[in-house]
Amino acid sequence: MFGIDSTSAIVVIVLVMAVALAIVIVLAARAGARPSARLAWRTPGLMPPIPRDLQERVRELCAEGKKIHAIKALRDGTGLSLKEAKDVVDALDAGRSVPTPQPDGQPGDLASRVRELKAAGRAEQAVFLVRGETGMTQAEAETFVDTL
Repeated sequence: MFGIDSTSAIVVIVLVMAVALAIVIVLAARAGARPSARLAWRTPGLMPPIPRDLQERVRELCAEGKKIHAIKALRDGTGLSLKEAKDVVDALDAGRSVPTPQPDGQPGDLASRVRELKAAGRAEQAVFLVRGETGMTQAEAETFVDTL
């Protein structure tokens, strides 16, 4: 049509798509996107599950007097905000469980929040919630959610 055969047209299209993808990646990186952050499932007010090994690493860093390194490790491992990570590190350093912020209007106990998530068709988030607050394994959390 424009004096270009189909093979050349395909090559041009692929090159244009590759350049567009590269531009998107560069812009995302400049905006502060981190590929290691696990934020895709997050719902405002719900904390992501924090694996036990990461909790132990945070406790070790706090025991060594490296609270800032603990906050950084927690943020890198979970994608938490600075305030959320500091609250979690402070709680773990004091020997408490991982705090979970309560959105306004939500019931306080775990079972009620899990029931609400299940009723909204968000059973997977309910499992994440249970794992994050209790430290249960995936199978244990799924069983807990299924029994409610």
